[in-house]
Formats: sequence, structure tokens, C-alpha cells
Amino acid sequence: MSKTDLPAQFDPEFIRGLQEIFEEKIVFNRVLGLKVDRLEPQGVSGHVDMRHDLVGHYAYNRLHGGVISAALDAMAGLAIMAAIGARHMDESPEQRLHRFSRLGTIDLRVDYLRPAIGSRFEMTAEVLRLGSRVASTRMACHGADGELYATGAAAYIVS
Repeated sequence: MSKTDLPAQFDPEFIRGLQEIFEEKIVFNRVLGLKVDRLEPQGVSGHVDMRHDLVGHYAYNRLHGGVISAALDAMAGLAIMAAIGARHMDESPEQRLHRFSRLGTIDLRVDYLRPAIGSRFEMTAEVLRLGSRVASTRMACHGADGELYATGAAAYIVS
């Protein structure tokens, strides 16, 4: 399925269900405070608001690199969930929401480009290729002002 074959948008029931899985049922995302902002077949975005317990360097109040890595990994997983949902639009939203049980990270690379200092961090992800067994993604972390802090690329098992 090419990007031009993707549906324009998802039905509200699928969006609500996927957002609940991502923000509430995946407990570590709740710990990070990761929230979904955009959920579309073409890509996803979300954010993390800075909190004291996410500081990586006390003197500079910058976001811990592990938070960036974990948030980018989670957003890429969400992008894959969206791509899988888009591939099966002929199914009910409930059926599509049960297709994610075997999703797991195989490889993750994060390039930290500059210290992430700010009050809010925007995460984006898109699927480059969704195969029958493996998916490839790319991700980015920006500050609220649009400054690029980190980029990522990852592969996931989907079967």
C-alpha cells in the first residue's frame, strides 16, 4: 500500500480506542506523560511536557536522553499501529484495535542533535515501509519553538 492509497482519515471510534491504548493502557507512556496530538494514516504526533522527574542534567534542566529515546520509540509504534489500522479499513474499529499484540522493537537508533531544554517536546513519527513481518520508521523530537533536538529510525516486528 503506497501513501497515496491510504485513507484520508480514521473513524472517531478507532482514534479514541487507539489513543486509549497508547495513553492509558501502555503504562510506561503514562509514566512519561506522552500524549497523542495527531493520529492519521500518514503519520502521528504527540508531546511530552517537561517535569522535574524527567530532567537528565540537574544544572541545565534538560530532558533526559532516555525520555527522548523512549518517546520516539513509542511514537513510532503508534505510527505502525495507525498504518496497520489503515491497511485493514474493511474491518470494524474493534477488530483493527486487536491487531497490535505482536508489535515489538527490533532496532532503534536515536541521534541527539542538541540539548533538549524547554517546557514541551513534540514527537513525530511516520512509517517508511510496512511489510508483512517488519516495519521501518523515522521519528523526530522538536521543541515547542520548532527547534530539532533529535531524530530517530527504527525497525519493528509486526507479525
